[in-house]
Amino acid sequence: MFPALETELKQEVLPDPYEDFMYRHLQYYGYFKAQRRSLPNSATHHHVWKNNPQYLLNGSLGERDDLTQDTLQRKLPSDSLMLSSPLLRSRQLLYDELDEVNPRLREPQELFAFFSTRGPLQPPRWPIECEVIKESIHHIEWVPSLPEYFYQPTGNEKVPEIVGEEKGTVVYQLDSVPTEASYFTSSRVGGKRGIIKEPAVTLQGPEDNTLLFESRFESGNLQKAVRVDTYEYELTLRTDLYTNKHTQWFYFRVQNTRKDTTYRFTIVNLLKPKSLYTIGMKPLMYSQSDANTHNIGWRREGNEIKYYKNNMDDGQQPFYCLTWTIRFPHDQDTCFFAHFYPYTYTDLQCYLLSVANNPIQSQFCKLRSLCRSLAGNTVYLLTITNPSETPQEAAAKKAVVLSARVHPGESNGSWIMKGFLDFILSNSPDAQLLRDIFVFKVVPMLNPDGVIVGNYRCSLAGRDLNRHYKTLLKKSFPCIWHTRNMIKRLLEEREVLLYCDFHGHSRKNNIFLYGCNNNNRKYWLHERVFPLMLSKNAPDKVST
Repeated sequence: MFPALETELKQEVLPDPYEDFMYRHLQYYGYFKAQRRSLPNSATHHHVWKNNPQYLLNGSLGERDDLTQDTLQRKLPSDSLMLSSPLLRSRQLLYDELDEVNPRLREPQELFAFFSTRGPLQPPRWPIECEVIKESIHHIEWVPSLPEYFYQPTGNEKVPEIVGEEKGTVVYQLDSVPTEASYFTSSRVGGKRGIIKEPAVTLQGPEDNTLLFESRFESGNLQKAVRVDTYEYELTLRTDLYTNKHTQWFYFRVQNTRKDTTYRFTIVNLLKPKSLYTIGMKPLMYSQSDANTHNIGWRREGNEIKYYKNNMDDGQQPFYCLTWTIRFPHDQDTCFFAHFYPYTYTDLQCYLLSVANNPIQSQFCKLRSLCRSLAGNTVYLLTITNPSETPQEAAAKKAVVLSARVHPGESNGSWIMKGFLDFILSNSPDAQLLRDIFVFKVVPMLNPDGVIVGNYRCSLAGRDLNRHYKTLLKKSFPCIWHTRNMIKRLLEEREVLLYCDFHGHSRKNNIFLYGCNNNNRKYWLHERVFPLMLSKNAPDKVST
């Protein structure tokens, strides 16, 4: 039927060592069952690919259409050589423009799955011990019209005595939570298998005013709630998974609220002796009714705020308490409380998806997978720069590396990162100039696992990643290892002018910078130039 092609198929082609290896590899795992010499002519495949662009592999985001036998039979003519080709079992084949006789195997790049620009986002992967509710949590973005001032302490704030569950009633408690005695083994989408238990109490009727608590959602953190009075609750935060410490971040939901009633919440197991709460920082509250009706989002709320030492000492480490009162704006509302404005892994993926779908931004912002975390969540890497006119101009560009969220409980780092990305991806003349001059390498979330499970400081290895940049343990600390390796490769290509890692702080106001202290007097001032420039350009926001 194709005599010219049959002649070409008989031609001898020198074997390629890499391809031979990959063919053997595919055969071993059952993905390729044909003999080496039985490959169909790539010219025929190339003809089919060129005339059926829907089958092309999209390399920009690692996305690829489903090249299944059923799909092709619906779209290709029945006499096509593609239908009976055993190569359909591999999606790693490349066909070049020269109509080479032999197809080539794709180089092993982008080994990790990406979200599709047209499909759903990758759902977060959780440790298999974690129960996760099926309900999707979403908050609107909203900027208060007026500055939100700190609470002004009067000195007469109540200091509640901690009574515990001996004198109170447990209304919420998580049982299956990994502690220091265990370690991470595996993960899955949706966390723990089986039926999700109901850790909250069951209301006895419409007159029952018990609050219903929940934290088994992305970035949530609440271990236990004890009702010690009609409208008073003691709250215990969950430590970072696989540790017995690091309690600071909180994020939980309450339901069954009563309007114009004063409630008191007291978190009983904080570990830091000092906090911005001591000078009146307010917790954040989100009302679902206000969001739906008035388009009002997160806001600082609370009165009688007091941060003090716990009177119950376990003999190992002292605990501290945060207490505050609140009046809910609506009856039967769903409200959330948080230490800082939450920014989840799903929030990041939604933002990156919007960038990937933007026809202008996607021209100068390339999205790649840096690696996978311990739980298998993708760590994203953005490369942002304007296209250069010549190779020499491209090579002359210096690099700037930015990262955030190595500490998952410091969600303000993600909001600063979002602000930077909004700016550098905009059509502002300053942003365009910066993209002309520099290559920006951005890792927007270094510790996605910790963010997902609601940790304050650690990864699922139970360690602070910010203390392991010198690690050689690639499998234990993949996010840090691959980030450092990326920077090493970048240094071989061009000068890295600046590396800035975005954090949050629980005891300091405004914006400030920590830097390296170079002992070489020649470079002693080098690390101080950027902080000085920043303080001069934004003196009202930078603490010096």
